[in-house]
Amino acid sequence: MKRSGSAKLKSREDIERMRQAGSVVARVLNRMREMARPGVSTAEMNAVAEEMIAAAGAEALFRGVETRQAKFPFPSALCTSVNEVVVHGIPDDRKLREGDIVSVDCGVRLNGFCGDSAVTLAIGKVSPEVQRLLTVTQEVLALAIRQIRPKRWWSEVAAAMQAYVEKAGFSVVREFVGHGIGREMHEEPKVPNYVDPRDRRQDFMLRPGMVLAVEPMVNMGVAAVVYGDATGWPVVTQDGCYAAHFEHTVAVTENGADVLTVG
Repeated sequence: MKRSGSAKLKSREDIERMRQAGSVVARVLNRMREMARPGVSTAEMNAVAEEMIAAAGAEALFRGVETRQAKFPFPSALCTSVNEVVVHGIPDDRKLREGDIVSVDCGVRLNGFCGDSAVTLAIGKVSPEVQRLLTVTQEVLALAIRQIRPKRWWSEVAAAMQAYVEKAGFSVVREFVGHGIGREMHEEPKVPNYVDPRDRRQDFMLRPGMVLAVEPMVNMGVAAVVYGDATGWPVVTQDGCYAAHFEHTVAVTENGADVLTVG
């Protein structure tokens, strides 16, 4: 039996506050686009993001997050995931090189409400196949946003996302999915980018007032991922192939979708 889930519906006022948080995130990611070039480290990118978030009067959502796998709380404002790192990369002093890609994920809380968004950036010139990975992942996020409307089951949107990715010859990550968002970064429902025909219990119907963090994670090779080191934080592709990640915070409206993290 399908169910609509336990999402906390947001008022128009709530959504406008979330748009303000989303605007901070958008400004940070725009600055990261400007910084993403050979010779820059992800630690330098994170330092600038920290300053921008503080100047906006906002709180970095990721810092202090704990998981069962991780050996310590997440230490930074940004997740910076380079090349084969899918998510949860910790900023460090490694210099980005020509041909790298870096996924930059940023979340903030401002005046009690959250915004969350991610982009994957090419460092200098990348190979045509890597560029195609970035393009397809960005396009599948846009596809999902176009398909969001009330009274539609999320599984319909997720099936279209999965089909688009797999037709391009890439793989959808299964272990990590999107999520509801509001006063907390992670709220119900879970928002997968694929459909598992063996488990439809978590399907939900889209309703006005839902706000979702939609975030396709796409691997160039196989879908499987593993933890990349003993810290329990970076998640990497099992086969070492590159991965891309794009995300927006999206409100469901009477007429479709309203993207809250576009600045």
